[in-house]
Amino acid sequence: MYNSSTLHFLKAGLWTTVQDQGRIGHQASGVPVSGAMDQGAAQLANWLVGNDKNNPVIEITLLGPSIQINQAVQIAITGANLSPKVDNVPIPMYETVAIEKGAILKFGRIQNGCRAYLAVGGQWFIQKWLASASAATTSTAKLTPDSLIKKDSLLTIQATPFIEKRSTPAPPDYESAIVVKVLSGPEFSHFSSQTIAHFFSQTYTIANDSNRMGYRLLGKELSFDSKQEVISSGIVLGTIQISNAGQPILLMRDAQTTGGYPRIAVVLPEELDRLAQLKPGEKIRFCFVG
Repeated sequence: MYNSSTLHFLKAGLWTTVQDQGRIGHQASGVPVSGAMDQGAAQLANWLVGNDKNNPVIEITLLGPSIQINQAVQIAITGANLSPKVDNVPIPMYETVAIEKGAILKFGRIQNGCRAYLAVGGQWFIQKWLASASAATTSTAKLTPDSLIKKDSLLTIQATPFIEKRSTPAPPDYESAIVVKVLSGPEFSHFSSQTIAHFFSQTYTIANDSNRMGYRLLGKELSFDSKQEVISSGIVLGTIQISNAGQPILLMRDAQTTGGYPRIAVVLPEELDRLAQLKPGEKIRFCFVG
């Protein structure tokens, strides 16, 4: 039997949660997919410590926590660079790192990106809902009490035997302005050609009130033919709705499963990880591919 290690969150950070690959197959019952916003970074962090790709990880947004680790473990950090340090000594990202008993992991100034992923090698003892440890949304948060990190939260992990150190090249610096490929949405034809041209010609700014549910995009108002009735219907990750105020809302992993706003476009799935690393104030343009 290997030692259990407890992660004690001395500080919670801005918005720190436990995430895995999410709750697939429950949208018909009104349950959001949830899961890591940057799926690739989360899976890579798990690989670096020898975990299964669907093992839980800690998703850290913009401002990181302070964590005391009470037994030796291996960790890996991917995604955004939040200047991680162990006992005030900088540690590398994108490689396996051994942490000694009693060490304190902290995060500092954000260098690039928005969300970092911390994997710890071992079996996580954590309450799940619908086979997922991902933090549930506000209305169902009580179903995943361990996954919404607060000050003095404790996570227990049964450490596995240390693996030989793994590493992978870090990605290039995350861009603060990206072009995202989209397909036409179900109500695409309800918009005038002028409005569609306007949608694809402008650069949008991510609003400060954007979150895991969706990104509110600031730009010039778009018009919609209100004579065309829109019935509330299902949505998928990456759907772009146009609100009554004429502003796009890009729906992300904690989004509701139905909506009544017209859906002008849908982001290609392979673009979602890039979008996950954008911060409020950064820019998006859309490119039509079909």
